[in-house]
Amino acid sequence: MNMSSEQERTSDKPHHTGHRDRLRQRFVKGGADALADYEMLELLLFMSIPRRDVKPLAKSLIHHFGSFAAVLNAPIPELVAAGLSENVAIALRTVRAAAHHLLQDDIKGKEILSNWVQVTDYAKATMAHEKKEHFRVFFLNKKNELIADEVQQSGTVDHTPAYPREVMKRALELGATAIILCHNHPSGDATPSPDDIDMTNRIIDAGRPFNIIVHDHIIVSKSGCNSLRNMDLM
Repeated sequence: MNMSSEQERTSDKPHHTGHRDRLRQRFVKGGADALADYEMLELLLFMSIPRRDVKPLAKSLIHHFGSFAAVLNAPIPELVAAGLSENVAIALRTVRAAAHHLLQDDIKGKEILSNWVQVTDYAKATMAHEKKEHFRVFFLNKKNELIADEVQQSGTVDHTPAYPREVMKRALELGATAIILCHNHPSGDATPSPDDIDMTNRIIDAGRPFNIIVHDHIIVSKSGCNSLRNMDLM
């Protein structure tokens, strides 16, 4: 009787329960490298959807948005339109926000010019998948330590305004002595445009009377980053 009851309880378990346990163990032993992208997404969905086989959903989302990163970067309304509840969509966006905080912690309060890989990693994580252009500024103190990271303007799919006077006003408010400019190209092409170069030069000129240095202007896209400084464009 006891054996029969135990078998009945086992057979009542959803078929995906064992799959979830195996996936968790693979992650514990091998980390993210041990899992395919859709399996990483499954792990995240487990926590928000405890009583459903989420493997088909994870594969569907990655197919719909194009990649694991694109799923996490998708706006909440688009995630809901793709079949998620608002609570699950918020949970995925929370993971994205947490990852950005971790990357920011890697550069906040540190000599930023010696942590350039972390700077570009952070810029790509925060901006590469945005569907509109955003213009942000990293404000540095006299030790070139990051004291603030702020989005100054948001624009359209191919343009965002930048106002040199406003950038310098904010730098003075923060006591910054140097800045790094950064904006994204939603098109996927990180090649600086003539307008990008002109805007950079106007901000450099605006900083001279205040001895505020513009170290670089980083262009971010899904395909990578370009530095105007490294390209000898400033």
